[in-house]
Amino acid sequence: MSNQVKEFNEYRTKMNEKILGDNNKLIKRIFNLDTNAYAAGALDVKTKELLGLVASAVLRCDDCVKYHLENSHKEGVSKEEVMETLGIATLVGGTIVVPHLRRAYEYWEELEDQQG
Repeated sequence: MSNQVKEFNEYRTKMNEKILGDNNKLIKRIFNLDTNAYAAGALDVKTKELLGLVASAVLRCDDCVKYHLENSHKEGVSKEEVMETLGIATLVGGTIVVPHLRRAYEYWEELEDQQG
């Protein structure tokens, strides 16, 4: 696992454990809602992850972009599908999304490099 991917996952896990460990009912419900929203339903998981990727890129949340890229990768999304999705996000969000597009592209490359 690349350093960027490993560091992101380790930090996310550590902080999620701390946050959830405080036993805040509202935060736990939000986390649960987020988890359930991306489960298969009328839309499959792959589609939901790509929708999440668009929204995250438009909102310029790099952590969220990484999260959705990783889940998309696990769902077998191709590089072409990711790039088309990020293209739509850039169209919707405008040129302010370009720096996040660069980081998303770099992160996707690292995810692909993990496969060897």
